[in-house]
Parts: sequence; structure tokens; C-alpha cells
Amino acid sequence: MTGEVGEIALSKQDLREVTAFAAACAEVVLEVFEGDQPDDVRPRDAIGAAWEFARGGERGKALRDRAWAALKAAKSADTAAAREAARAAMPAAGAAYLHPLAKATQVKAHSRS
Repeated sequence: MTGEVGEIALSKQDLREVTAFAAACAEVVLEVFEGDQPDDVRPRDAIGAAWEFARGGERGKALRDRAWAALKAAKSADTAAAREAARAAMPAAGAAYLHPLAKATQVKAHSRS
């Protein structure tokens, strides 16, 4: 990065480590979603894609698609706990795309319908 105020230098290895942490956290609650929606693999696929990147894979459309699919899966859950468990998979896969700016405005809240 250029060293401007408000920037955080994130190497690809940094992104891999953050992604691994997010994936590990999402795995802890995955069974909550799967207990509610046992045939829906979208959150599991998102976490798997996150691990793939964390272990040396590349970022790409499939990773982004799986992140969004996990968010969509949350809408199909019957309980609040299952919805939140599915939502945890979305930022796990999305962590590979963190922006190096230290601004709260970089993060947008998603409506929880």
C-alpha cells in the first residue's frame, strides 16, 4: 500500500489467515444450520471455498458466488439461530476480498428480513 493515513496493508497471506479464522468460526455453528436445513449445502460450500483460499487457492467468481449463496441460504432457514449460522458462512468466504481501508464506511449492513 502507499502508506496513506487510513490504509492497512494486507498481503495475500494476511487475507488467507483472516479467511481461515472466519472459516473456523463459521464451522463451529454450521451444524445449527444443517440441523434446520439438512439438504442445503450452500453454507458448507461457502466455508469449503473459504478454506480452499486459506490453504493457497486463488480468489475468483466461484468464491464470491458461494459467499452470496450462503447469504441466500439464510433466508430459507426456519429459526433465527439457523439463519445466523448460514450468515456466518458468507463473510468467511468473503474475507478473501477485504479492502485495505480502515474506514467503517467500507462495510455495509445487510437487511435482516
